[in-house]
Amino acid sequence: MKFAVTRKIGMTRTFTEDGQVEAVSILSVIPSKISRLKSKAKDGYCSVVIEEIQNLDGKAPEKDKQSTKKRESKKFEFRIEDKKVYKTGDNISADTFVAGDIVEVSGVSKGKGYAGAIKRHGYSKGPETHGSGHHRRTGSIGGAYPQRVVKGKKMPGRMGTNGVTTKNLKVVDVGENLILVSGSVPGPNKSIVKIKSI
Repeated sequence: MKFAVTRKIGMTRTFTEDGQVEAVSILSVIPSKISRLKSKAKDGYCSVVIEEIQNLDGKAPEKDKQSTKKRESKKFEFRIEDKKVYKTGDNISADTFVAGDIVEVSGVSKGKGYAGAIKRHGYSKGPETHGSGHHRRTGSIGGAYPQRVVKGKKMPGRMGTNGVTTKNLKVVDVGENLILVSGSVPGPNKSIVKIKSI
């Protein structure tokens, strides 16, 4: 299985051989190494833990030189079937992927803040005329029975900033530390995105 931790740059377009326009997302691979291998015997499952290369030596980044606190290393975990294929210290780069690979991409969706039921859950609006005071309200949230609001009722609240995984995306091209993936991927620009082959 191929995997990498990337940073979303944005979207652009490419052209196929027959001249069709294809929307792609640009992902910049964060240089990282395998820092730990988890086994089924010891941890209950097999996985690979990778860590940013610039933080493995324990040195603070350039902008934090004046600070006495060390920035904690960012670690990411990928489930695997067999840990024998991987070794501690192996580099993770964009070269592991090739054009045509089918991948799934995981990230955190854009935050929308506090949203109403219409925007958050797709409820229909109420009448707009004839003196109606019910335009964008939620409506009834409970009946005579069970005389309480049932758990899980769709209501206004925080929208976005949820973990989202988009599957069956195709790697269109691989450049120097860049991966072009067909379609859109979750999260805003500059956000951390995990990519792995299916």
